[in-house]
Amino acid sequence: MTTTLLTGGRLLDAEGSRHGWVLLEGDRIAATGLAGQDAPPPAATTIDVAGRTITPGFIDLHGHGGGGAAYDNGPDEIRQALATHRAHGTTRSVISLVANPLDDVVASLGVVAALTESDPTVVGAHLEGPFLAIGRRGAHSPEFLRNPDEATVATLLEAGDGCIRQVTIAPELPGALDAVRQFVAAGVVVAVGHTEADEYLARAAFEAGATLVTHIFNAMPGIHHRDPGPIVAGFDDDSVTLELVLDGVHVHPSVAQMIFRAAPHRVALVTDAMAAAGGQDGYYQLGSLNVTVQNGLAVLNGTQTIAGSTLTQDVALRTAVTVAGIDEARAVEALTRTPACVLGRDHEWGSLAAGFAADLVVLDDDWRTERVWANGVVVGG
Repeated sequence: MTTTLLTGGRLLDAEGSRHGWVLLEGDRIAATGLAGQDAPPPAATTIDVAGRTITPGFIDLHGHGGGGAAYDNGPDEIRQALATHRAHGTTRSVISLVANPLDDVVASLGVVAALTESDPTVVGAHLEGPFLAIGRRGAHSPEFLRNPDEATVATLLEAGDGCIRQVTIAPELPGALDAVRQFVAAGVVVAVGHTEADEYLARAAFEAGATLVTHIFNAMPGIHHRDPGPIVAGFDDDSVTLELVLDGVHVHPSVAQMIFRAAPHRVALVTDAMAAAGGQDGYYQLGSLNVTVQNGLAVLNGTQTIAGSTLTQDVALRTAVTVAGIDEARAVEALTRTPACVLGRDHEWGSLAAGFAADLVVLDDDWRTERVWANGVVVGG
């Protein structure tokens, strides 16, 4: 197997920072060591990354596209979008699908299922619709929203053929708590989101098996001192992970600090990116809806409704550390180990340690991506 040794850099993951080296062999990390303490082994290729930071590859639980392409538009556009995000450090991606006609969602699930078989960096699918509250739908077409029922859930699970990794559900919808149990029994992570639920209903969803909150603070009631809502319910439950879109628009940096303090080790930085991520301002589509992007802000045409983001995960990391003042190890954890835990893959993704996947990002001192390895293959830099 081909071996690659990265030396001279600073290793940074959820365990903290240390200077050392990483040896890649095939699709795995073969060994790591500390500078001045562990002699680096010989390798076929040696790369000096002095002055740079090495982190595990980023894992995005929630994204809709990038590089001018959308995940709902077939395999070629999915690959195009993934290439953009891989160049920015995302080495494992969950493919998020918006609310569309059920037949279209079924077809999209078939596409994602096939890609998970051929591309190990495609983790599976996230159904952000159709089980959303119409008043909190965000950038989802209202005509495609529906209440969850046993037959519809069964149809989606069959179409996904094991590739559905997560689903967002508004727990106040008729049949929602039963749907939470049905998805969880099938091994799907259920997220509370796009919801009008109060604190007690959110807690009921968590008791039914939901373990995630879709882009916390967005598309849900805020915190009120007499009506704390689903946000506080998520803070209080140690089994629940909180997605956070940290682009400086979706959530204020001061609120981001509060989230990290309120839920240590339970924040997952996601992009919620649409087609304009890594691209230019202009006019795009998100599902069946028209979107305008100006100065990097995506909104539904003619409204102020945010329509996903133009974020990449390296920018989320940079914003976390340099704008929100998040500790760098905790920020990296939110892009690596925490989402790996959500997916049940923290034994193989999200750490710089022997036996873990050869998913690495090399960043300069401004937190900008220079090199990326995904599953042992160079995909950026």
